[in-house]
Amino acid sequence: MRQRQPLTIAKFVVRVFALLAILVAPSLVAPECAFAKDEPKWIEVHTTHFAVITDAGEKRGREVALRMEQMRTVFGQLLLKNKLTMPVPITVIALKSDKQYGMLAPAKQSTAAGFYVPGTDRVYIVLNLFEADPWRAVAHPLAHYLLNFNYPPTQGWFDEGLAEYFGSIYIGKQVELGGDPELLPEWHEDAFDDLAGMRRDPNVPQSLTQLVSSPVWLSMVDLFTMKHDGSGTREGTHNTIYYAQSWMVVHYLLNKNKMPEAGIYFDLVANQNVPVDKAMVQAFDMTPAQMEEAVKTYFKTLSGLGIALDQAKKPATSPVDIQQPDHLALPFNLDDIGMAVTPVQDEEARAVIGDVMARIPEHRDEALHDLQQLILDPKDNEAAHRGLAWDDIRQKKFDAAADELGKATELNPRDPWIWYYRSMLKYRRAQVTRQDMQGLANMMQDLRAVADWYPELADAYNMLGMARVEGGGINSALEAQRQAIALAPRNVEYQFNLGQIYVAGKKWDLAREVFTRLKAGPDRVAASAAKQQLDDLDTLQKYGVRPQHAGESAPPAGAASTPAAGTGVAPGTAKTVQDQDEDADAAPKPAAPKPGTTGPMQFLKGKIVSSDCSKPPEATVTILSGMTTYKMHVSDYKSLVVIGEDQFSCEWKNRLVSVNYRAVGKNQGELVSVEVR
Repeated sequence: MRQRQPLTIAKFVVRVFALLAILVAPSLVAPECAFAKDEPKWIEVHTTHFAVITDAGEKRGREVALRMEQMRTVFGQLLLKNKLTMPVPITVIALKSDKQYGMLAPAKQSTAAGFYVPGTDRVYIVLNLFEADPWRAVAHPLAHYLLNFNYPPTQGWFDEGLAEYFGSIYIGKQVELGGDPELLPEWHEDAFDDLAGMRRDPNVPQSLTQLVSSPVWLSMVDLFTMKHDGSGTREGTHNTIYYAQSWMVVHYLLNKNKMPEAGIYFDLVANQNVPVDKAMVQAFDMTPAQMEEAVKTYFKTLSGLGIALDQAKKPATSPVDIQQPDHLALPFNLDDIGMAVTPVQDEEARAVIGDVMARIPEHRDEALHDLQQLILDPKDNEAAHRGLAWDDIRQKKFDAAADELGKATELNPRDPWIWYYRSMLKYRRAQVTRQDMQGLANMMQDLRAVADWYPELADAYNMLGMARVEGGGINSALEAQRQAIALAPRNVEYQFNLGQIYVAGKKWDLAREVFTRLKAGPDRVAASAAKQQLDDLDTLQKYGVRPQHAGESAPPAGAASTPAAGTGVAPGTAKTVQDQDEDADAAPKPAAPKPGTTGPMQFLKGKIVSSDCSKPPEATVTILSGMTTYKMHVSDYKSLVVIGEDQFSCEWKNRLVSVNYRAVGKNQGELVSVEVR
């Protein structure tokens, strides 16, 4: 098992010399001579599924592209799928400079070997080629991406368990999987204090192996019903019993060839509304207690995990090489896949990096300044205009976005990204203003061209469906919308829009079916919007006019039966990437259930009014949710799982929280976890 290592003496020395080289180089070599004339500083390596932009040369660029393609194929093998779709394009930025990577990375990931930037238009992956195997750092979010587009909606434990399992991937002469992805060595070399010595880090978090070794587990029913956003956009710490147990359950399912049974289980609970405990019996032929015992027994057979844990606790000057439990043959090698390599102008690469930084809240202001400087250059810069336009669309500055896209079009009218962003501008403006989409014919022409350029771009089909229904083409709109949902089966915005197309086509029963399903779903924004649609349907069906609600402006003429007459803002994925980034720490972090407490896990959002800690370690927390006051008991508030703060405080007042709890009476419960917002 190749463990992730902290900064060693060798790395430290290399980084010092690299920094000195950066400082000294300008006085020795003219900037334009830093690279040979026949060797561009930046290149782009294209494969079937990835675009890799790098300043590390063609050999490293090809290696990165190969690893990304290999990881994608291995994940498909885990899902038992021969074909995976990628409905949001992925661009990989592979940087050879550790310093440049550190300037670009978010603070929380500055010491990681790579990071992942989500987006509804495109996804960026940034890798630090100074580190060994940096693509491993993005295996977990890449797993979420592939799950979101290639597997029906599931419970959170499955998504996180599979993402953790995949996060251990190592690709050498073969593919190795199944090790502990959260295992870190406790000892490291201290380059500043004692060049010959080792220091122990007392703050290394518990690994998944340590957590699963605990005698106390969440019951299988609790694990399977725990509220958790499995999309991968709200990741917090992975060092919790929830992640550890999810990892081991998926480990068991994969190695016991029970993935088909998992599919049956999810069909039972999601589509047939079978209770979790009964669905487990029907799908796995085991009661929850029997399944828990089977997984625990399986864990005890994985002796390599214990050996790796023991090695991580010992001082060592080099990584310990312990093979992981599972091995697969390489799906292909470099000679087996096609790649195209093209040079990239320095100013274009800078614009792409600016676009990445603009999507990271802490770097946004700096990035916008850099993009503005690029378009002031006499050469101008189409990619910089696009980056500014996308940021304007996210900020609902639609006139400014139109201006930037107009300038980009003058520079390169045949760029498919411009066609896509022009359509997105019209779509988002119509959502916000509750008006008809402007330039409908041109928009549909642009979207057809985008679909030809990137046939798996789900968002293009979604917007095309909305444009067609506004133009009166109900059947063609349904065709496009169903294609969007086939490519992105978990996207609730696309499903909501399908319901609105059914309304426009007066297919009332089908519309009710869609909105009823969304109303009962886990996405609260979508559920609220779907409830309003259901409330309005009877009036709309009877009178042909949607009722106007307090505070709403009147819909445009003829819009009563079109999507423009809906909520105005699409649910679910309508959050901007910045919103998702700002919520990134909001991952549930459940604790073991209190002994003697029964009943299903429940979820509540509200505000802490007060806490009574007069009988330590017990506490009674008063939470106001809406107009209802809840009394939540904690048997030991010092060990309560808290997200967003280091630990629970009895002094908290007027703090917004989300809690997992078990009801023990009317408006009373036993707290399991608290997320402080």
